[in-house]
Formats: sequence, structure tokens, C-alpha cells
Amino acid sequence: MYKLPAMLLLALSLPAFAALEVGDVKFDDKAKVGAGDTVINGAGMRGILFLKGYAMALYLPQKATATADVLAMKGAKRIRIVLLRDASGETFAGSLVRGMQKNHSEQEMVPLNSRIEAFKATMLGIGTAARGAAVDLDWLPDVSGGVTRLTINGDKKGEDVAGEDFYRALLKIWLGDKPIQDDLKERLLGRPAS
Repeated sequence: MYKLPAMLLLALSLPAFAALEVGDVKFDDKAKVGAGDTVINGAGMRGILFLKGYAMALYLPQKATATADVLAMKGAKRIRIVLLRDASGETFAGSLVRGMQKNHSEQEMVPLNSRIEAFKATMLGIGTAARGAAVDLDWLPDVSGGVTRLTINGDKKGEDVAGEDFYRALLKIWLGDKPIQDDLKERLLGRPAS
């Protein structure tokens, strides 16, 4: 009878490492977001024509496969974007605003507009973020009644943005009815892209 080598037996007995790799970017299986623990829900690539724009991952308190469940879920959340090419603050800010507008009516946008402008100003002030930069958009429910915080490579940028409605609007850019990219939405929700 054939016996498996000890190292192979050890490897088979260990739990599978759940981190995801997208292109050359590895996303950890867990992330500490403020005071909350999160797990990776899914990850994918944003492509524009033949160009790879960024790899991104969604971290949640627990896994979810439906947009409604993600939006309703309580607790800390993280959108992590790793740039695969240099990106100007102007391009990034413009994309975020267009993504929000596509997934909200004009009436829904009204209470968000001043916060969008403040967030956009922060992004414009950053200038160009270099290829490989890790951009985190965190929902921190335990900070000042709940805020969205932008960090680049771990450094906080600008002022926190109040209100969970703002963070939900950000999530809808990728997970809404008119997502920025359909297959990316599926991947972030942990579903196979159709």
C-alpha cells in the first residue's frame, strides 16, 4: 500500500487558505477594519477595453451573495482597490461620481451631493496615485456615529464622510443595478461571473 509523504499529509490536513489572487495582486482572507473584523467576500479586476485598471476586493463582517444583503449588513466594511496603473485623482473622482449617479435618481442624489463634493475635493487634492497603491474605502460604524474613511497605503486622506447612506452609495458603484462592470459585481459578491 502506498503511503503519502508526511508534508503532503500535513498540507491536506490544514484548512485551505482563503485569500484571493487577482492578476498579480493577493488579497488577504481577513482584514481588521477599525474595531471590526471582516472577511473577504470576493475580488475581481476592473478592465477598460484592453487595459487593466485595478484589482479590488470587498470585505464584510460575513459573506453575502446578494447586493441587498451587503447594503443592509451591519458592521465594518472595506472596499480595497489596488491600482494596476497610475491614476489621477481627477479620473478616480469622476468615475466615482458617475458610478453613483448611474445607480441613484436625482432625488436620491440630493442629500449626498455636499458629501460627494467634499470627497471629490479630497481625491482631487491627492493628485496622481501610483501603480501598486492600495486605496481603502472603509465604513467605520463605531467612529462618530459612522463614517467613510479614505486611506492610501494606510495613510488617511481628507476628512471622514458621515452617514451610512454615503457608503452604500459607494458600494452601489460596483454592486448596484447599473454596476461599473457586470463581471466585477459578480466576483465581488463571490459568484462566478456569467
